[in-house]
Parts: sequence; C-alpha cells; structure tokens
Amino acid sequence: MTRLLVIAGILLLTACSEEPGSEQWCAAKKAQAKTEWSGSDLATYTRHCLIDGTEVGSEGWCKSTADKPKSEWSTREAETYARHCVL
Repeated sequence: MTRLLVIAGILLLTACSEEPGSEQWCAAKKAQAKTEWSGSDLATYTRHCLIDGTEVGSEGWCKSTADKPKSEWSTREAETYARHCVL
C-alpha cells in the first residue's frame, strides 16, 4: 500500500511540473533570477523561448517535430509530441 502511495505521489508531482521549453516554463524562467539558472536551463531557454513558435507544444514546435524523421526522436520528444500535438 505504501509503495502505491509513493508512486501515486510521484506521478502527481510529475504531472503538475512544467515541461521544459513550454510556454509556462519559459514564463517562469523569465521571472526567475538568471543567477539561479543551470547551464541546461540556459540552453533550453535559448532554444525554445527566444524565438516565437519554438516553445514546446506550440504549433511551430509540433510542425518541426513532425517533419523530423521519427527514428531521430528522443523518448522525451515522442512523449511531448503525443501530449501536446496529437490530442
């Protein structure tokens, strides 16, 4: 029973977290002090937040991901594409 509660808690917390590169994530990072950013945050912000239409889940992101060969998709890209672009 305890194991089930721990798994449910982890899933709940993960479902509520912002997808790196999403519009909400970009807004949160913009409000956060730049000194608190990691190198990964900077790279993700640069790639997805500075150019309009490249936020994860945006129409432009969905189109560019769909144009990319499926064999080159990462697991995260496939999951994010299914969550934001298919439904």
